[in-house]
Amino acid sequence: MPAHLAELDVGDRARVLGYSAPNGAYARLLVSLGLIPGTLLRVVRTAPLGDPIEIECRGARIVIRPREAGVLELEKQ
Repeated sequence: MPAHLAELDVGDRARVLGYSAPNGAYARLLVSLGLIPGTLLRVVRTAPLGDPIEIECRGARIVIRPREAGVLELEKQ
């Protein structure tokens, strides 16, 4: 069962499995940022109320909102 970004804690690592809505505009944006299937990411930190979340992937740090990244399907490592 795929995990979602909001379910991960700081320091957790996950692998991108795919997207629940691969043709959506936000999914295309995440792909353009390098979050393609097979990519490993790590949760760096979260804001005090849990939104947004900073992740690190491919040497870059990206800050995204969990509700917008809901299309991202992950496998916790």
